[in-house]
Amino acid sequence: MGIEIVPYTDELTDQVIAFNRRMEEGGTTWGWYEHSEDEWLPRRPEVAVWREHFLALEDHAVVRGAYALKPQEWIIGGQRVLVTDWQGPVSEGLLSRRYATLGLRMIRDMLRRYPLLYSWGHGGEEAKMLQLLRSLRWRFHATPFLLKVCKPFRFLRESAYLRGTPARRLALDALAFSGLGWLGLKVLFAALSLRGGGGARAEAEVVAEFGPWADELWERCVGDYAAIGLRDANTMNALLPPQGWPEAIRLRVVRDGATLGWAAVMDHRRRDDPRFGNLRVGSVIDCLGRVEDAPAVIAAASRFLVERGVDIIVANQSHPAWVRAFEASGFLALRGRRYFAASPALHEALAPFERVSQGLHLTNLDGHGPHGL
Repeated sequence: MGIEIVPYTDELTDQVIAFNRRMEEGGTTWGWYEHSEDEWLPRRPEVAVWREHFLALEDHAVVRGAYALKPQEWIIGGQRVLVTDWQGPVSEGLLSRRYATLGLRMIRDMLRRYPLLYSWGHGGEEAKMLQLLRSLRWRFHATPFLLKVCKPFRFLRESAYLRGTPARRLALDALAFSGLGWLGLKVLFAALSLRGGGGARAEAEVVAEFGPWADELWERCVGDYAAIGLRDANTMNALLPPQGWPEAIRLRVVRDGATLGWAAVMDHRRRDDPRFGNLRVGSVIDCLGRVEDAPAVIAAASRFLVERGVDIIVANQSHPAWVRAFEASGFLALRGRRYFAASPALHEALAPFERVSQGLHLTNLDGHGPHGL
């Protein structure tokens, strides 16, 4: 098997399309992007975050696998460091034992290119990937999935993840139509809000882009975090472009004319989604501010989404202060649903890992975006 790993160029687009066809015919939903230049984050000299794609090519002609890398400048201990997220790898190892080790080979190729490598995700369906990374001496930091149910009846009737069996569907329908489920969820999330104490009042203003106010905020709050991806205005305008994916709403959170922070949110109506069914899903995909202002920022973002009429609000977050801010706004924190996996070199850069991981600020935009949200 003569396989080389090469950058994805326009000349290989037809081979990627053929790869995707074989994957589909083999019964898997996995495939790869059919554009060589990344549509979300093309490389631009003035922006310190981009994505680049690589293909595993057999005999210089047939694509057997692919992965993407997203380098971004981070601030770790006050120093700028290039840290890289990866997406994939996807390979025909899912279809044939002949390519069973190709995923491991691609991970090693990623590490050769960017040693300070990480991935953030790996839920239950990716247990095999977690096992593989453990065998490579990667380190893990568990983070929660955050959930707020705004409309209990619709949640009980539409949540595909919960309604996976006939028995569950029958039970959830009974709870929904009897009113007991509505009451129970209302009481639960009201109690969570009371326990958290809510956030100090602030207002969310929709803005078209990140401006000088965002740079001033970044300089003011970056020292609050032990490790954080660059979030100045230039970087954020690249991660959240005015047109295209992701279709986010940018919120500047203010009190008495002063900027406390910002949040990026989404509001999507789902259709037969494997997790969310037909729910209208709100999500908080990124946020920033001083850690003491986190409750006010999340309260404003949550209130904004509730007023838009979403059924539920979800978020992924790592920093304990921000997790507490979500809880203060009535979110349920489901622990250990997502893992930050750090390569040995990144683990060393984040030393002491146990302490620094408690000051690590991660949101969906630190990974490969709000896929599934």
